[in-house]
Amino acid sequence: MKLVQGDQLTFVRGLEHRGGTFHSIIMMEGEPGAIGNFQLSYGRIGGDFFSPRHRHNFEQIRYQVEGTLDFARDGKLEEGTVGYFPEGVAYGPQTQDAGPDVATIVLQFGGASGSGYLSQDEVRAGAAALRSEGEFKDGVFRRRAGIPGKRNVDGYQAIWEHVNGRAMAYPKARYSRPFMMNPAHYSWVPLEQSPGVSEKFLGTFTERRSAMSFLKFSSGSRHEAAGAAVLVVMSGTGRAGDQPLRRLTTIHLERGDCLTMEADADMVVARFGLPNLAGLEQRVRTAPAMAAE
Repeated sequence: MKLVQGDQLTFVRGLEHRGGTFHSIIMMEGEPGAIGNFQLSYGRIGGDFFSPRHRHNFEQIRYQVEGTLDFARDGKLEEGTVGYFPEGVAYGPQTQDAGPDVATIVLQFGGASGSGYLSQDEVRAGAAALRSEGEFKDGVFRRRAGIPGKRNVDGYQAIWEHVNGRAMAYPKARYSRPFMMNPAHYSWVPLEQSPGVSEKFLGTFTERRSAMSFLKFSSGSRHEAAGAAVLVVMSGTGRAGDQPLRRLTTIHLERGDCLTMEADADMVVARFGLPNLAGLEQRVRTAPAMAAE
């Protein structure tokens, strides 16, 4: 179990391989190089941000905290809504209107294909190395003439291929498109084992059962949270053992972990369920960048 107070972390610039302004705090990370690696971030995106239509070999669950993100024909992620972006499924382009920054909590994680997920440090190192071969522009890596490799390739794909030392094979799509969920249209269902605690369960995704839900605590109520999951306090206060719970407190529970959470005041917690990847083969990296480590 790991607990982090998100309000004590510092925003840093990120996603330089895309276009525009993006700053985030990394609230929780998994194990770099592991097939089940993940990252939970709280990001603020400027009005100049642009990401071309693209796809990933990992999964995303996004919770829109402030403002609206526009994914063109795939719809808008409006304040308070949740989006699930499956691996292998193209989406975007992603834009937003000029004006105040928007805020999103994003879980990115290795999915059912077993392709894993690159850590932030790996992405930064890979992007830095590739700049000796070309430039990142509008979300695309453009190789200079005479440099071996595909001339124009998605920015993240170029980084992934550099880090892993092989061509990326996108997983076959299990869904036809990303989809958005509006928690306001779901009902709170009381948890019988935890009086005073209710749940909005939005869904379970793929055969590996990643999931998204919200928990609502009334003042004085208690609940034993279980892994594998990442939990983020969105409002209210409480305690977990000797640790305070407040807005943006983030908890990672591994499979088999349990933690008793108690509310001092009405409290809402977002629960991101991590997938069960048991039985998937661990991929071995062969890139020079990894060998040098």
